[in-house]
Amino acid sequence: MKKTVYPALIILFISISAFIAATTWKVKDPYEIKFSNGKIHGEFQGLKANIEFDKAHPEDARISATIDATTLSTGFFIKTSHSKDAIDVDHYPIISFTSSAVSKTNAGYDANGKLTLKGVTKPVTIHFTFDDKGNEGIFKGTFKVITKDFGITKNGSPDYLDISLTVPVIK
Repeated sequence: MKKTVYPALIILFISISAFIAATTWKVKDPYEIKFSNGKIHGEFQGLKANIEFDKAHPEDARISATIDATTLSTGFFIKTSHSKDAIDVDHYPIISFTSSAVSKTNAGYDANGKLTLKGVTKPVTIHFTFDDKGNEGIFKGTFKVITKDFGITKNGSPDYLDISLTVPVIK
């Protein structure tokens, strides 16, 4: 009898655990998506994201996000206009990221994936932390964009941009 009960329990446990999914998080306002370099700084709005993340099992995470590039703002209309021209928001109004792997690090987590900006898709790694507060939480992340890799070569464009993200979420 014991020989048939134990395998049945193991199969039941495996079957149930296959249906346990990462937590789905929804973005909550106010969030921040900022870019900076010594020459320029600003922010984006229009974030839409699908975030499935469980800090106990980051390898099961799936993250995809889009930003409305037309919302770019530097706080100064001439720099804003030049920046929008540099990333050609008229032809490429959406910036997107899709993760391919998420892993735990000593400092938090890394989300490896593909960033599409100005019609060019390149791999990036977003280094982030997650402050879990039960039914709410906050993702904070950083990564670097090498502008010429994305065809951003307008005169006066910086060599790189540091991107910082602060994204509060709710279940």
